[in-house]
Amino acid sequence: MEALLLGAGLLLGAYVLVYYNLVKAPPCGGIASLRGRTAVVTGANSGIGKMTALELARRGARVVLACRSRERGEAAAFDLRQESGNNEVIFMALDLANLASVRAFATAFLSSEPRLDILIHNAGISSCGRTREPFNLLLRVNHVGPFLLTQLLLSQLKTCAPSRVVVVSSAAHRRGHLDFTHLNRPVVGWQQELRAYADSKLANVLFVRELATQLEGTGITCYAAHPGPVNSELFLRHVPGWLRPLLRPLAWLVLRTPRGGAQTPLYCALQEGIEPLSGRYFANCHVEEVPPAARDDRAAHRLWEASKKLAGLEPGEEAEHDEDPKPEAQEAPSSLSSPHPEEPTISESYPGPQSSPDLSKVTYRRRMKAEPQTPAS
Repeated sequence: MEALLLGAGLLLGAYVLVYYNLVKAPPCGGIASLRGRTAVVTGANSGIGKMTALELARRGARVVLACRSRERGEAAAFDLRQESGNNEVIFMALDLANLASVRAFATAFLSSEPRLDILIHNAGISSCGRTREPFNLLLRVNHVGPFLLTQLLLSQLKTCAPSRVVVVSSAAHRRGHLDFTHLNRPVVGWQQELRAYADSKLANVLFVRELATQLEGTGITCYAAHPGPVNSELFLRHVPGWLRPLLRPLAWLVLRTPRGGAQTPLYCALQEGIEPLSGRYFANCHVEEVPPAARDDRAAHRLWEASKKLAGLEPGEEAEHDEDPKPEAQEAPSSLSSPHPEEPTISESYPGPQSSPDLSKVTYRRRMKAEPQTPAS
């Protein structure tokens, strides 16, 4: 009996250590009030995205749930309005697998919404399921669609600067390797899906890195956020039905809740003082170093150029990053903490070698200056 109790105590102690060190997420702080701000969260009808949108709504933001399913998106918007007490939570249709849908969303948003302060790319897939497309569906949904949407909304983000872009990535990026000669090759079979998923998460990290370089000095900062191991629909969506009853209890014990998974994306969207760390990768609400393939500036720029082609961006359609988006008299503050009260607010789901010496010295100096720093918790 004593041995049994000792064993149970050891197991409980081990679980407590695992829970508080790996499972439990640190709570997000940051800006307390977002009144007068507008945020877009893709894939916000469930899981991490829904919890992210809920917290933004609780802080007073106008939140646009950009989701593929109208039925689920409208239901989520209703739930969030009820739970947050904020009536400015709305649904807008967005299917990241369909570039025409991405463009339609951007057109509708820009014509109806005067502000965009926070853009959170949360939507993603881990498998193609039964879908067979003539392109890399995982890369399309997880990277190309968000890349295009960001480009189309940059003008609004600049107007409302200081503003932020957050891309939900994954630790799986560490297994990624981008083959630029077959970047858009269709994915067939679970082994290819695993590789393609890791590749798409690496693309997220490189995209944020290059975006930070492109937008330096504009008042827009961007971050890649790893939510941690989360018990969400994405985890069980493609698990065989017979295996799910076995995995659910285990997932409940060792994986984070969606609310916990939302904390690092929220930290990147709301935490003051991390602007110098634009372009970096965050996990557990702290900046984290990435492997060489994920900090390769040459690969990041090559991915940027390839993404423009995959997204169908026409010459001249890409936003001009080098121009000052606003007159000197309207220079944006260095933090999201100061909204623009003069602008009205209207009420109303979805590598190669390390950097070569031909990169600009400015970019190199900025990287060397930023990467050793650690943000405030």
